[in-house]
Amino acid sequence: MRAETIIEREQGLAKTLSKAQVVMIGLGGAIGTGLFMGSGIAINYAGPAVILSYIIAGFAAVVMVFSLSEMAVVHPSAGSFGTYAETYISPGAGFMVRYTYWMSQVVAIGGEAVASGVYMSFWLPEVPVWMWSLGFAATLLYINSRSVGDFGSFEYWFALIKVVAIVLFIILGLSTILGLGTEPVGFDNLTGLPGGFMPNGFSGVWMGVLIGIFSFVGIEVVAVTSGEMAEPQKAIPAALRTMAVRLILFYLLALTIVVSFVPWTESGAEVVEQSPFVRVLAYTGVPYAAGIMNFVVISAALSSMNTNIYLGSRMLFSLARGRYAPAFLGKLSPNGTPVAAILISGVCILLAAGLSKLTPLAYNYLFGIAIFGAMLVWMTILVSHLRFRQRHRAEDLPVRMPFFPYMQIAGLVLLAAILVTMAFDTAFWNIAWIVGVPWLVLLAVAYQIWKRRMAGAATA
Repeated sequence: MRAETIIEREQGLAKTLSKAQVVMIGLGGAIGTGLFMGSGIAINYAGPAVILSYIIAGFAAVVMVFSLSEMAVVHPSAGSFGTYAETYISPGAGFMVRYTYWMSQVVAIGGEAVASGVYMSFWLPEVPVWMWSLGFAATLLYINSRSVGDFGSFEYWFALIKVVAIVLFIILGLSTILGLGTEPVGFDNLTGLPGGFMPNGFSGVWMGVLIGIFSFVGIEVVAVTSGEMAEPQKAIPAALRTMAVRLILFYLLALTIVVSFVPWTESGAEVVEQSPFVRVLAYTGVPYAAGIMNFVVISAALSSMNTNIYLGSRMLFSLARGRYAPAFLGKLSPNGTPVAAILISGVCILLAAGLSKLTPLAYNYLFGIAIFGAMLVWMTILVSHLRFRQRHRAEDLPVRMPFFPYMQIAGLVLLAAILVTMAFDTAFWNIAWIVGVPWLVLLAVAYQIWKRRMAGAATA
């Protein structure tokens, strides 16, 4: 099916997002608790060489998002990578990648909702976690059900909190390390501890890449917003350049400061109990460091929830407009918002949040689908782009990915290697294979049933 046909059936969404909002939405989607909390696990894996881990992960993220944005400029669509998979690979691929991504977002948002409630217990331990989780989820669902302009404004300010916090952290950390007005801390912790810069060898660096990849998941939101931008042909390239540079600088500088400032043996953790950022702030003598970082982490979680609700609802909307889901999910409110898709996603989010609270084992299996889904989506984007370039001449494209196709092939090899690593990691990551493969089989069966029903309806 032609991309133009798919885009035409998804018409009606309000095109009011600005370039500034899209940049912040992209940063908000990619800067979450994975940086503020999960980085401690990556440091435990890799030591100071976590810097290399995030460089490798950042390479995969940049290749993916540049490839995706090249297609988004030509085919601005709410279905985004689902539209491109349907157009350039097969309708079945579009079906599977949309549903997998929607499920991934539902699980991720459910987990963030519970995490937000846990973070609020830092200040108000007497209030049950479920009340905070329910309240946050309901508030963000309401915000998403309003106009996309309201969503963009809300996400702009939420993401700005994270960006300002990281910038201030970098300024404070560098000034203390370099001794601007104080005794310099220096960079001895990068190489001076037992084991040196790479205490756990390249295997530790590689496991850190896994954490890094999932820290960057969410950056693909830039392309999903293309269906609701006023001028996507101009806004996407500008937003992409700005966001990619800021994102990599924020991650690399922040993590360099963490492992330079605090010995990695103290900032790393097998289980996240305290953000390594809190430890750095405490070392610098910032009063109420734990409370300040708790506020930032809550903002990060809510921003990530807000963006993921947007992403999930647009995938469900795209599925409905393609007749892959009930038609009422493709209907728009007077302000151009897919309210039904948002509310159904909300119900599923609350169910996921309930599972994570009531039975962590069941939630772990759902989370495995989310992990597998993230990898599947990124790899599908790169394959779609390779097929996209077979039909479009490079000189005719407004935005071109450099070093094509070598970057895409390198990205696919890297992501495939990460998937294989997950399969052999029995401590946690193999859960992605345990539930991810059956999930794909289930979707393949569902697609064949749907296909036969459509064929029967056409001949009736």
